[in-house]
Amino acid sequence: MELNQQYLESVKKQFLYYKTLGERSIDQLEPEQLFIAPNEDSNSIAVIVKHLHGNMLSRWTDFLTTDGEKPTRNRDAEFENDPEASRQTKEALLQIWNEGWKCFLDTLNSLKPEDMLTIIYIRNEGHTVVEAINRQLAHYPYHIGQIVYIAKMLKKTEWNSLSIPKNKSGDYNAKKFAQEKSVKNFTDEELKKLKKG
Repeated sequence: MELNQQYLESVKKQFLYYKTLGERSIDQLEPEQLFIAPNEDSNSIAVIVKHLHGNMLSRWTDFLTTDGEKPTRNRDAEFENDPEASRQTKEALLQIWNEGWKCFLDTLNSLKPEDMLTIIYIRNEGHTVVEAINRQLAHYPYHIGQIVYIAKMLKKTEWNSLSIPKNKSGDYNAKKFAQEKSVKNFTDEELKKLKKG
């Protein structure tokens, strides 16, 4: 497989893995918990979702032909706690979550290996397509990690682990080393476990 195609396949799997981590975290919370900010200087999960949504729509709409910071985007508003948050629903939040991810993944899935060195712009700064993808491969998991951490803090009952549970690394490693060596993306098995979850 050509390197650019292999890269695209790999990043698609990684983004789906982090998307699923976020969803499994959100699933474990009561609707009202999604709108709680740990403190005044922190964001609620709802605010993080709003920010991801705004970023994804701005960066990935007309990705190859327009600047990634669209004039219609209001980034500062993404970080404001909505005064009506208590009336918002988990379903409404998941709707914007899915809208943002759909825009992003549809664009990612439309890219071809020959697009990888094309120059795109974000705030007038040129990036190759590879650099733009890598930028978001660091950015989106950063916020997914925040979602997971906040969800774990807010969970009132037992947290269903999304990775190797505490004190189970030895068991996990023993299972892995009992298998034949193989070449595959680490997310292949992890996504199956999360989706069963």
